[in-house]
Amino acid sequence: MSNQTPAPTVWPAFQARDAHALIDFLVDVVGFEKTAVYEDGDTVAHAQLDWPEGGGIMMGSHKPGGEWSREPGTFGAYVVTDRVDELYERIKGAGATITRELADQDYGNREFSIADPEGNLWSFGPYRGEPRSR
Repeated sequence: MSNQTPAPTVWPAFQARDAHALIDFLVDVVGFEKTAVYEDGDTVAHAQLDWPEGGGIMMGSHKPGGEWSREPGTFGAYVVTDRVDELYERIKGAGATITRELADQDYGNREFSIADPEGNLWSFGPYRGEPRSR
């Protein structure tokens, strides 16, 4: 069995009113890695941001009436990190909007949440989900 994290097979996707600014926030403040950004004029047709600890997201500029159009600012995600305290300090130090302070939860997780500049919600903690039954 390999120790490598498998390539993501589920890609959360969303749109932003100012995709360039949101990409900058997610890369510079949160710590995503900019893997690909394809532009169509002033808009982002498609962007892939990878999480250094595994997984990633896809996003682009808001296209009202488009086939995959979704209202910006309505996305939410839980991001797994083994460095929750370090990440919290970096994000808080950058002045991001903290919606739930870093705390140990009664269900055993240590986590915090933020809102990005578009209003999307992001929670961070070490919980990797329940093991699969086979």
